[in-house]
Amino acid sequence: MDFITHDEDIWFDFRGDSADQLTAGRYYQGVVDGFADFGVFIDLASGVTGLLHRSELDRRLESLDWETGDEVFIQVQNVRSNGNIDLGWSIRQSPEEFRGSQIHDPSGEVDGEEPSVETESTEPIKRTPQDPSAKTVGADETSGSGSESESEGGGGGTVQTAATDAESTEESSHSVSEPSEQSVELTEVTQTHIETLSEHVGERVSIEAEIESIRQTGGPTIFQVQDESGHVECAAFVEAGVRAYSEVNEGDYISITGETERRQGDIQIEVEELTQLDGSAAAAVETRLSDALSEEARPEEIDRIHPDSPVSISDTRIADAAEIIRSAVLESRPVVIRHPATADGYVAGAGLERAIIEMIRDEHDRADAEYHFLKRRPLDDPVYGMDAATNDITRMLQDTERHDEKVPVIVLAGIGGTSDSLNGLELLDIYDTMTVLLEADTIDSEIRGATDALVAPEPGEDTTAVSTAALSVTLAININTRISDEIEHLPAVSYWGDTPAVYESLASSTGYDASRTQQLREAIELEAYYQSYQDKRELITDLLFNDEGGLAEHVSEQFRIKLTEEVDTATASLNTQTMANVTVNTLDANAYTHRFDFPPTPLLAEAVHREIRDEQTITVVYSTDELFIHGSPSIDVRSVATSADKEVPEAGITAVGVQQNRIEFLSGAQDEAVDAVISAAVNEL
Repeated sequence: MDFITHDEDIWFDFRGDSADQLTAGRYYQGVVDGFADFGVFIDLASGVTGLLHRSELDRRLESLDWETGDEVFIQVQNVRSNGNIDLGWSIRQSPEEFRGSQIHDPSGEVDGEEPSVETESTEPIKRTPQDPSAKTVGADETSGSGSESESEGGGGGTVQTAATDAESTEESSHSVSEPSEQSVELTEVTQTHIETLSEHVGERVSIEAEIESIRQTGGPTIFQVQDESGHVECAAFVEAGVRAYSEVNEGDYISITGETERRQGDIQIEVEELTQLDGSAAAAVETRLSDALSEEARPEEIDRIHPDSPVSISDTRIADAAEIIRSAVLESRPVVIRHPATADGYVAGAGLERAIIEMIRDEHDRADAEYHFLKRRPLDDPVYGMDAATNDITRMLQDTERHDEKVPVIVLAGIGGTSDSLNGLELLDIYDTMTVLLEADTIDSEIRGATDALVAPEPGEDTTAVSTAALSVTLAININTRISDEIEHLPAVSYWGDTPAVYESLASSTGYDASRTQQLREAIELEAYYQSYQDKRELITDLLFNDEGGLAEHVSEQFRIKLTEEVDTATASLNTQTMANVTVNTLDANAYTHRFDFPPTPLLAEAVHREIRDEQTITVVYSTDELFIHGSPSIDVRSVATSADKEVPEAGITAVGVQQNRIEFLSGAQDEAVDAVISAAVNEL
């Protein structure tokens, strides 16, 4: 093996009996000894066994088609002081893919000799690319006037290129045989798309694509790339563990030439040449990808949960929102769902989550992909302010730095509709974060142009019969039509009273009668209160989709006990008066409620009002700097806050969480603010 100059170019047959005799960096032949959840055990010799950890693989451990007893090739990365051997993956899994072999015999008897290896192939040894800065022989060099493979759509075709078996060698103490005169063989390169690579196994191909991710293994560099037809991994090898083509990065548009291979059942390209595209060539690839993504992501037709649904959002708005979310899944971009920690908020988030998770499972093989690409983060406050936005941006930057994640799409369900959220939305925009806003109530005018997609009623529309969950389900079935039957009962779960008959009928038709939807609503509300910042994905899924009645019944019973106690205490402490034939009930939450225990003040205020309401009734539950107001008939919280603010401008009165009927004010002007709000509400009724 005189022509071998680097250990990484050859594989070794280990004849020793101790781990400390191995040489780190070398490739060895071993035998699969067994499997564990965390990797594969490989025998290198009798009594010498190493671990190939699953993190070193260039594919999922479950997709590895090795069996116990198989002869495989691996790289020894490290031998620890305790004798443990850390192994690395080798993309080369047959003797023919190496430039040679040697016996590694620590005793010295046969060290350096060539082992006897039986092979079934007489094909020439495959050459892997050397330093990407080194000169390569390709289409440009044979023609002398640039590539002739360019086409407007990157379509099929062939290009004549030159391939050579001559390789440069370094000077060493070994005797190096002089290569004979360089022989040039013309071979065809097929310009193709990723979806047709399976038709070209064993052939040299060229594709134009975008780099999705780059992963460095102990052997080759793995480029995950996509074109308008699909995704594929491309393996480029310069030196074991050394980054190939370090001048390109994720998001770059490239042209790759190499041989199509099938590795453990998966299609892969072994890279011969990789070129970064720029100018019009890069723009053409970008346009093709964008057009293909939009075509696949945008719903052809908009489905409605029922023709008589109170949700009257335009088809265009729903299609815009669905396209953004579907595009995120298709291009491996995380989706973050933000919603209030209420029953309506959790049900809305769970409906979207159900649709997106199923789509993620279809697109990604990884068992943990749904946790990687979908995050649901509840908020105590129905305002998407600077605190929430800063939290999301911080996590985004950390995930980008540590895990090379793309910038996520953020979906705001039931939060973000008031002007108080404008600063938070503007912070997201600085980082080019796409946002989708779902709001069941009319939103403030300042917000209408602050998001990339808006699913909300138009100004002046009646919103009394619409919940956030009803909007969410309408969007969810257009993200993934297959889950329609699974989520039809969700809108009925989100209403505390006056549930639209169409939603009750839909829920009943799927086995959820009024009693069961009430149990679910109460159970979700109680669970939403505890650990409110946690998504509780598995628990919420069990309640809404997998429960036969036992879990919801148990939790809802606890809900009723706790709520009844607090409502009884509150109603006994109400201050009641009559103003202009309107019954006005007020409650000081600081004095007559347990503010830091269940139920939260918004829920208590609504429950008290349901308990005592009459034809013309107003209920106000106030604390230090906020109040919750309910009216029968319903009142316009924004209008009331605006009128009250005009009456006492120094009190800083503003409507904040309109879904909760919440109004904030300055604590020093509490009495004036409460009186002004009551006066404005009475005037409206």
